[in-house]
Amino acid sequence: MLVSLHVKNLALIDETEVYFGKGLNILTGETGAGKSIIIGSVNLALGAKADKEMIRTGADYALVELIFQIDKQEQLQAVKALELPVEEDGTIILQRRIMPGKSLCKVNGESVSARQVRTLSEILIDIHGQHEHQSLLQSSKQLEILDEYAGDNLARIKEKIKKCYVNHREVLKELSENDVDEDTRKREAALAEFEVQEIEQAGLKPEEDVELEKSYQKLVHAQKIQEAVTLSHQMSGYENGGAGDSIGRALREMKSVSSYDETLQEFEKQLLDIDSLLNDYNRAAADYLSNLEFDGQLFEEIEKRLDIINHLKAKYGSTIEEILAYQGKIQEKLEQYQNFDAYKEKLIQKEATFRKELQELCQEASRIRKENAHNLAESMKNALIDLNFLNVAFEIQVQPREEKTGPDGYDEVTFMISTNPGEALRPLSQVASGGELSRIMLALKTVLADKDAIETLIFDEIDTGISGKTAWKVAEKMGILGKEHQLICITHLPQIAAMADTHFRIVKTVTGEHTTTQIEEMKEEESVEELARMLGGASITEIVLNNAREMKDLATKSKQY
Repeated sequence: MLVSLHVKNLALIDETEVYFGKGLNILTGETGAGKSIIIGSVNLALGAKADKEMIRTGADYALVELIFQIDKQEQLQAVKALELPVEEDGTIILQRRIMPGKSLCKVNGESVSARQVRTLSEILIDIHGQHEHQSLLQSSKQLEILDEYAGDNLARIKEKIKKCYVNHREVLKELSENDVDEDTRKREAALAEFEVQEIEQAGLKPEEDVELEKSYQKLVHAQKIQEAVTLSHQMSGYENGGAGDSIGRALREMKSVSSYDETLQEFEKQLLDIDSLLNDYNRAAADYLSNLEFDGQLFEEIEKRLDIINHLKAKYGSTIEEILAYQGKIQEKLEQYQNFDAYKEKLIQKEATFRKELQELCQEASRIRKENAHNLAESMKNALIDLNFLNVAFEIQVQPREEKTGPDGYDEVTFMISTNPGEALRPLSQVASGGELSRIMLALKTVLADKDAIETLIFDEIDTGISGKTAWKVAEKMGILGKEHQLICITHLPQIAAMADTHFRIVKTVTGEHTTTQIEEMKEEESVEELARMLGGASITEIVLNNAREMKDLATKSKQY
């Protein structure tokens, strides 16, 4: 669950911290108080797009921090699979610092990418706003919902479909690439044979070019090397004022006085070491010079060999390893051309096998979907009746479309609904209004509650287009959903606010030219006063307060059933 939200220097917020409770958390406040900023800050922490305009005027940065407590093993395993840090007690601290031109995301103190945060958010929290309601109209979303309801049995079949679909596409691609006439095939076979022979005749060895290049550079610069080593040998030698001669004299002078002072004895030892090292170097340089010679024949052989290798690199790969890999690939292609009829027949058989397997898997997936579509439709109908759709009819059509076979199968799923007696069932996208969509989404969440591993749900604009008895029905359904999930809901309706297990008020204050938004948890009587404000507007009478108390009592009783 979401334990707390900490916001600093964001829009109208100086700094505020909210501790959410279990069950239904309700956020209310006057229009313009900044309710959207609270949900927006959660979205920012979860990887939504941010810009410098969100930073409060005069501040250098904005900060949003969420603390989650994970108790479900399924969620813990999913987070650990992302290789993100999790505290031993299941605590996850998700922090985002927004600065001009950049932002920094951290999970339990470890920097992560925005993409990792978005993936993590899909495990921790489910946010439903107007956009999510609209997505319900899409056939792909309806398929996703049905598949989620169908559970693990269908998930296993879909994994097999995806694998088989990829294999089938690869075979089709290979068949298409080899769908050429005989003359073209002969030309390509001749070219492949030439390339294989050209590489084979070169007799390449791994890393051969590296060693040849070293030898080539040494021979190319042989004269320069000889001059440099000769001069270095002379300057470090023991004749004609070389360094060795100077060190020898220095060592003799130091020996003559070292017995008088321990420090001078240490100087003598250092000079001995220098003399020894210089002597070793001088002998090694002399040996190197004695063996240094320019072999014209060897240089010519190396140059020719490098020419051959570089010619092959220009055609087949930038390294010898790449050239040899290309040789293996083209050799396989040559063998296919040489036995083309057998090769093509094998491909045709593979394509037929994968096509048959794919068809059988799609049929099985379709069977499972149709079976679950009936059960989900019945559950949805009952849930919609509870939400004041009194004469609703709801069906889920599952129609095979073999021409649209893909990695999820070939089914097209359509939610069909009729909200009035005598009206024919029509696709959801042609019928539902904004208010109806929010209720349908809530009904879905209620039906799927037992299958949903995500504990925390946020509802924004759940009360769009509803009032009166319908609002009360929505409130009751949210109370039921809050028994199994943590819900966070912004609402303008007192019926929904009355159902709160924890009630927060969002307030905007103006001091001089300084405007701030604060969020505060309300006690029982404060919650009643807030309900009265929502019921009575500017004039809050004793009658309105009594109505608010009665509404609160009714909500409390309804949650006990």
